[in-house]
Amino acid sequence: MKRVMPAGSERRLRAVFISDVHLGAKHCHARELADFLDGLRCERLYLVGDIVDLWWIARRRTRWDGACARVVEALHALHQRGTALIYIPGNHDRPLRRLCGLLMPGMRVHRRVVHVTADGRRLLVTHGDDYDNVTQFGGLQERLGDWIYYRILTCNRWLNLARRRLGLRYWSLSAFVKRQSGAAERYIERFVQAGLDDAARRRLDGIVCGHIHRAALIQRDGVVYANDGDWVESLTVLTEDADGALRLLGHRGEVLSELPPRTRPTVAVPQVLAAA
Repeated sequence: MKRVMPAGSERRLRAVFISDVHLGAKHCHARELADFLDGLRCERLYLVGDIVDLWWIARRRTRWDGACARVVEALHALHQRGTALIYIPGNHDRPLRRLCGLLMPGMRVHRRVVHVTADGRRLLVTHGDDYDNVTQFGGLQERLGDWIYYRILTCNRWLNLARRRLGLRYWSLSAFVKRQSGAAERYIERFVQAGLDDAARRRLDGIVCGHIHRAALIQRDGVVYANDGDWVESLTVLTEDADGALRLLGHRGEVLSELPPRTRPTVAVPQVLAAA
C-alpha cells in the first residue's frame, strides 16, 4: 500500500513543480488539479510548461469549463497567500515565451531557471521540448503515434469514469499501454538521457522537466532526473520539503517515489539561483 502524505493544509512545502496540465484541451483533468491546489501550501510553485493548451484552443476545440476556471482561481489564491509563481512555457504554450524575463501580475515568466534546493542541489527547471531533436520518432511514425495516443486517452477517460462510479481509484490506461511499447520505452530513455546530459553539461546536480507525460524521480551517476508528470495521464506533482527531500506524489498525496536530502552540510542559498 502506497504511503500518503498529510494534506497540503497540514504541511507547507518548500517548492512544488507541475507541468502538462493542458487547460482547455479535451483530456485535461482540471477538476482533480483544482482539488489538489485548493489544499496546497507551498513557498514556490513552478508551472513547468503546457499549462494552457494554446494549440488546442487555436483549433477552436476549446473545452474551457468550470473546472478550468477553478484551477486559475486556485493559482490566484495561492499567490494571495504568498506563494511565488514561476511560469516556464512549454511547446503548447510557446507564445508565452515572448514574455520571458518579465514580471506579470502574480508570476514571473522564464525560459528556464536553476532551482536550488534546501540541501544545496542545483536543478535545471525546463519544460523539456528542447530535447525533441534528440528523441523524436519523426515522420509517419510520430503522426501515427499521436493519433493512437489521443484515441487511447479517450478510452482512458471512459474507463476512469466507470472506475469512479465503482469507487475505484484513478488508473492510467494510456501509461500502461505505453509501457508495453518497446519504441515508446526507447524514446523515453533517450529523453531521460538527454536531460541528464544537459544538466551535466551545465555542471548542475540535476533536472526537473515535463513534456513526455511520464513521471519519474531517479538519480543516475549522481545526477537527479525528476519529471513531474502531467494532468492528462499520470496526475502527479514533484515536491520539495523544507530539508530538500524530493518526492513524486499522486494527486491524492500518495508517495510514488522519493529522494532523501543530501546529508553533507550546506550553506544557505536562494531558492532560484538564476535563469539558465
